[in-house]
Parts: sequence; C-alpha cells; structure tokens
Amino acid sequence: MNVLLIGSGGREHALAWAISKSPKLTRLFIAPGNAGTHTLGENLPVKADDFEILGKLALEKQIGMVVVGPEDPLARGVHDYFDSHEELKKIPVIGPGREGARLESSKEFAKAFMLRHNIPTAAYKAFTRESMDEGMHFLETMKAPYVLKANGLAAGKGVLIIDDRQEAEKQFRLMLEGKFGEASRTVVIEEFMKGIELSVFALTDGDHYIILPEAKDYKRIGEGDTGLNTGGMGAVSPVPFADNSFLRKVEDRIIRPTIEGLKKENILYRGFIFFGLINCNGDPYLIEYNVRMGDPEAEVVIPRMECDMLDLFVGVVSKDLDKRSLTFTDKACTTVMLVSGGYPGPYEKGKEITRLDEVNDSIVFHAGTKPGKDSVLTNGGRVIALSSFGKNFREALGRSYKNAGIIQFDNKHFRKDIGFDL
Repeated sequence: MNVLLIGSGGREHALAWAISKSPKLTRLFIAPGNAGTHTLGENLPVKADDFEILGKLALEKQIGMVVVGPEDPLARGVHDYFDSHEELKKIPVIGPGREGARLESSKEFAKAFMLRHNIPTAAYKAFTRESMDEGMHFLETMKAPYVLKANGLAAGKGVLIIDDRQEAEKQFRLMLEGKFGEASRTVVIEEFMKGIELSVFALTDGDHYIILPEAKDYKRIGEGDTGLNTGGMGAVSPVPFADNSFLRKVEDRIIRPTIEGLKKENILYRGFIFFGLINCNGDPYLIEYNVRMGDPEAEVVIPRMECDMLDLFVGVVSKDLDKRSLTFTDKACTTVMLVSGGYPGPYEKGKEITRLDEVNDSIVFHAGTKPGKDSVLTNGGRVIALSSFGKNFREALGRSYKNAGIIQFDNKHFRKDIGFDL
C-alpha cells in the first residue's frame, strides 16, 4: 500500500518512523515532510492545506491511504475534500472531517459537547467583542488564577493562565482585539482546576476504540513551568500517577462517553482523539480535546508501541479496530525538545545542525528542520526531539539530556527539568 502522510513536524516524523516499519507499506510519501522524514520516504514539496495539489498527487502516486498529522488541515476539511470528489473518495483518510475537528478547532463547541454528554470538565463561558463587558463581570466572579482560552487554533499558544485579575482583564481585551488573530475573536473563560495534567490518546474507527499509552508533556518555555506556552518542550510516558484505577475512570467517564457522543450526534470520526486531562485528587477532568496525536507526546507514545501502526489504520478503515492487536513496551520513554533561541517569540531559521551522527541511545525525531545542500538546517521554533528508553523515566531522561548536549546549532535551547513534578 502507498501511504501519503500530511505534515512536517516531530509528530509526523514519529508517525513516518512507525509506518515505515510495516510490512503492509509499499511506498511512503510525506507532504511536505522534513529532513528526518526525508530518510524514511519521499518528501513532496506541497503545503499541508493545498488540498487540490494533494488530491492530484494522491491519484498520481496511487495512494491507498492518507494519514493526516496536524490539526490545521483537518479543521480546514481535508477529509471532506477527499470525500467530496468522485475520484478521491475511494482513498480513506485517517483523521476526522471538519465537523469532528471542531472538537479542537472550537473550544466553545468542545465545552458544550462535554456538557451535553456529562463529561467532567471545568465551568466556563464564551465571549466575543460584543459581550466583552459581560466577560469582565464574569472574571469578577472567578477566583485566581484566571484561565483564558482562544476559541480557535493557535498552535498550542492560545491558553493564558494569569494570577492577577487586572492583567487577566487586559489580556482578555487584547485577545478579543486579535492577539491570536481569528483564533481569539471568541474567548473562553474557564474555572481553574488544581491538579496535575496528563494526556491520554485513543484511536477510533467510529464504533470501536483502542487506548494508547498515556503521556505528560511540558508546554511552558521555562524551567518550573514558567514563561510563555509553546507547542511542547518535552514529554514522559508512562505517567507514574496514572495507575490502572485512574485510567479506568478516564475510560468510563471520558473516553467512552466521547465516542458514544460522537455516534449519537452523527459525527463521522475515524482517527486519533487526544484527551487533555487533569488529575484532581484522583478524579480525571477533561481540559480539552485535540483531534490528532499530541506533539511532543507522539514522540514518546509511538516509540512505546510494538504493534504495526499501519495495520491499526487499516482496522480504522475496515471498522474492525477491535480485532487488531495493540501492544506496547513497559519501558519508560522520554523526549526532550531542542528549540531555536527566541522561541516561542521571534527566532531565526537556516542554522546548520551538527553532530547528529554522534547521537547514541536516543531516537532523533526532526520537527523544524529541512535538508540543506550537505547538511541539515533549522526550519522552525521546535527543531529536534530526542526520545530515549529507560527502566524508568529518570534513566530515559538521562539519555535524552546526554544527547541534547551533543547536538549543536546556533542559539540552541532546551528545558533541563522535564519530569520535575513527577
């Protein structure tokens, strides 16, 4: 089978790494890919949201399955595009249609869905510029810290947690005035829940689902979870506090009601669902959905999986996912993200990355890279994820950090405290 994988980040490199091992694979194409996926298949210089060109290439390359990595093409309707064209609709797409993608592309839609299906979550209200005054009054009724969320997609940076109410009011106004562009034209103000966060992932064919290993990622740029939100600075799997009892609660109270809720609302959904959770005194609450694998969580969850990823996707298409084998190692896996100096603010691209060939005991997943003439160059804020195994997460982190010190590029930065709260 020829597979087209859409995306260019670390999550896509991890997916490509897994898919490339499958005996069911004939050829792998990645659009647009990066310097890491370049070694596993053929990169195609096509933007992830250029559906017309992607469709033409799917026919030209005799693609048997499309796997969508990032959220943006899903929110823009890549699945719907393939389904709406006679010559393309025979090619299955792993990832939800535009309606299902609203679980991520609209915080307001997602919160309302949770309430409709009795899924435990924080109290909230949504506001626009027209209801700004009402939002200010709502902030007065809340206790610090204040949680402000851009309603739309903001590349993982659209959530602000603020201790001071005056600052919260200022940022609320700035968000409604376009701080995150169209993503924050509607802002969700949410009750703050105290606890420790983690992510759980499911893959569903619309009727059945399988639960993948859980992970915990670290979004803030600075040590001790300080500074601005990023797309993710590192991750750990498994999560020590997520025992069988807790994960049963997650399945019974959150995952199963979500799958059943999608069916009840006639929302066709086949692909990954990310459950962003918080553990409050032993009980799980849902913070948010994503409609794809997390990043950098994918770089620790996928390496732990010992089954055929492409076979799981075939099970999604044939709607017999319950008959497919999901196995994963008990070993811990951690990843540490190397980022460009200045990220998540302005940063420079095109810096040469050296000493990649000296890495041992870690898997190098490329995120923001591109092939140079005789080298690999930086091409994004998050550049390289270093994933390592160990008998526990501390041993695994030791290996990731050792290799984080080996790889070099100008103005390299990484967090030195991944797993600090575990």
